Amino acid sequence: MKRRPRRGAPAVLTAIALLAACVLVATAAVQAILGEPALIDYRAAADSLRATRWNDVGPLVVGCAAVVLGLVLLLAAVLPGKPTVLPLRDGETAFESGASRRSYRSTLRAAASAVDGVSGAALSVGRRRVSTVVRTERTTTDGLADAVRASLDHRLDQIAPEDRPELKIKIKAARSES
Repeated sequence: MKRRPRRGAPAVLTAIALLAACVLVATAAVQAILGEPALIDYRAAADSLRATRWNDVGPLVVGCAAVVLGLVLLLAAVLPGKPTVLPLRDGETAFESGASRRSYRSTLRAAASAVDGVSGAALSVGRRRVSTVVRTERTTTDGLADAVRASLDHRLDQIAPEDRPELKIKIKAARSES
């Protein structure tokens, strides 16, 4: 179970662009049927396009923009995003289970903050790594990183993720040793 994020933004942008083009074509068709002056003067547009050369800067800029936009949309569709639900190890049961990235991060942050001497913890969950920045009021931070690592390891044993992340711990002391 690895739920991936939806690709809503690229889909919405593409849909809006197609809708705008369809509205423009429909408006021009209705105006032509009713015999009213067209919103877009086709003769003027065709004349300006006929006068444009392939070597000009305009077609080059528009072509490059279209290629870049197409590649961005293609990469957004093909490349996987960060999973929103992280799979948990399956025990004896055949049930699939997972934890949301947000709850995973908050429970690990609570485990790091529960260590004696830790005044606060900031945590980020990556694909293969959990980075923790621990703040402390202690003047000496000897053994604090090991205590935080042990607390996080214990919590990861309880959670039992399918892929156990590497732990990266950084200690920030409010007061420096003098």
